[in-house]
Amino acid sequence: MAQELLQTFEQEIGGVTMIPGSGGIFEIRIGGETAWSRNAQGCFPEIKELKRLVRDRVAPGRDLGHTDR
Repeated sequence: MAQELLQTFEQEIGGVTMIPGSGGIFEIRIGGETAWSRNAQGCFPEIKELKRLVRDRVAPGRDLGHTDR
């Protein structure tokens, strides 16, 4: 997922940081705000859903091609 985000948003994001945790923690934070929490949502995001969430925060209105279909 990190690689997908880096490739898709290479102009908008400077990097992806992965921090080890325990207990199945999986969170996506953008600018200090939680965009996705496995604990809150009860599941992992699909990559299309994750790309839309990131796009809406870092590049609103950008077309994601087949991901938007």
